[in-house]
Amino acid sequence: MFAPATYDWSDKRVAYDALVRDLAALLHDEPDLVANASQTAAFVWHALPDLNWAGFYFLKDDELVVGPFQGLPACTRIALTRGVCGAAASQRRSIIVPDVHAFPGHIACDANSRSELVVPVMAGGELRGVFDLDAPIPSRFDDADRHGLERLMDVFVSTTAWPAAVS
Repeated sequence: MFAPATYDWSDKRVAYDALVRDLAALLHDEPDLVANASQTAAFVWHALPDLNWAGFYFLKDDELVVGPFQGLPACTRIALTRGVCGAAASQRRSIIVPDVHAFPGHIACDANSRSELVVPVMAGGELRGVFDLDAPIPSRFDDADRHGLERLMDVFVSTTAWPAAVS
C-alpha cells in the first residue's frame, strides 16, 4: 500500500527529488496507461500545495481529450490551437503562465484558476498529450516546478506501456 508523504517545499529541488523517487515507487511494475495516469494525477494533486486542478489531456485525432485528473470537472476537448494546453502541445514545450487572464485564448474551465503550468507528455519521440496544473493564486509556478514536473512526466512515460496510438 502506498502511504502519501508530506513534502517540505522550502527547497523545491529536494522536494521534487523525493516526489520523483516516490512516483517511481508508486508506478513500479504497473504498465497500464489509465492506471498510471490516474495514480500520477492523484499523487501530484496530494503532494503539491496550492493546486485546484491536476491531470492529463491525451492526444486523440488531433485534439486533446481529458484523461484522469483531480479537481473540478474540466473541458472535455481542447483544440491544439487553443489555450495553454494547446500551445504546450503544439510547441512541444512546457509553458508557465503566471496570470491565465493575460494569456491570449486561455480556456477558463475553472473560474478560480489564476496560474497554470502545462508539460507535454512525449513517448517514443511522439506527443501523447499534456499534463496540466492549475492554481488559484497568481504566479504559483516557477522554473523549479517546470523542471520537477518534467522529471515526474519522465517517470510516468518510462513506466507506462504506450499503445501504438492512444485512441
